[in-house]
Amino acid sequence: MGIFERYLSVWVGLAILAGLVLGNLLPDMFALVASLEYAHVNLVIAVLIWVMIYPMMVQIDFSSIKDVKKSPQGLILTVVINWLVKPFTMALLAWLFFKVLFVDWVDPQSATEYIAGMILLGVAPCTAMVFVWSQLTKGDPNYTLVQVSVNDLIMVVAFAPICALLLGVNDIQVPWETLLSSVFLYVVLPLVAGALTRKKLEADGDAESLNRFVGKLKPWSMLGLLGTVVLLFGFQAQTIIDEPQNILLIAIPLMIQTYGIFFITYYIAKKMKLSHKIAAPACMIATSNFFELAVAVAISLFGLHSGAALATVVGVLVEVPVMLTLVAFVNSRRSKFEADTGTQAVET
Repeated sequence: MGIFERYLSVWVGLAILAGLVLGNLLPDMFALVASLEYAHVNLVIAVLIWVMIYPMMVQIDFSSIKDVKKSPQGLILTVVINWLVKPFTMALLAWLFFKVLFVDWVDPQSATEYIAGMILLGVAPCTAMVFVWSQLTKGDPNYTLVQVSVNDLIMVVAFAPICALLLGVNDIQVPWETLLSSVFLYVVLPLVAGALTRKKLEADGDAESLNRFVGKLKPWSMLGLLGTVVLLFGFQAQTIIDEPQNILLIAIPLMIQTYGIFFITYYIAKKMKLSHKIAAPACMIATSNFFELAVAVAISLFGLHSGAALATVVGVLVEVPVMLTLVAFVNSRRSKFEADTGTQAVET
């Protein structure tokens, strides 16, 4: 894990502070950036999101999908949790906290927008950081690649319908045209661009050219994320300063969701007697979120100043420290997991 990934929560925290300070000192500048829109898409944010997402998509090798038959159980677990469980538990928790438990602390409009942002996080399974989590838990890198590749293909067709369903259940109106265009702009196009780039690099015959290219892009990806955070918190600086407790209120259900989904997946993986090198990344993929996509869609659907956009950014702040605690848990329980599942003999 590089310095950017290892201390991502620190960088995000500093970016939040920078956004709050600049948003109050230079409100006219942020208003100008916010005005640079075309078809519900803020052009500056769109560029930053692409800078974030494109390097991730280059890492996806769809040719690896042919290896899925070697150990389908882990992939089945990942797909079921990501698409049939996780979005619905997130929507349930969002509704429970902001329509019931926190109803006296958050105004109805903000509560609805926070729910929307949480739903977008729940429907977006992780694409890039999961490679880091898999490496830290000594997961099978090739199998992790298969899991991520399959998830990305499912995302192309499933993200919009599930988002629309869960937002609709919570009485949140979603323009289908905007939702579909967001998926095309932030999933389909970077996915195709990444695949074409990968094909070109592999065609050059230099086995290390792909790794070098991705290595050069990674810092830009992190800078894109931090730039987005600065802008989002700058746009909402006054609101956040007036109501700082809302950050904590959003973080509480997000943490419950993250830990809850992890332990559900971990328990099922043990019952399925998956080997640790398959189970560990499966749990990490099921637990983490593609927050870059969630941020982009929240902005397109609800606007830069919305509570939905704020909720997705809080997801960035929460995820990394929580995931590091889960990595430590998985590694500390490795021997017991192998003993319980009878897979110790086949591990390397």
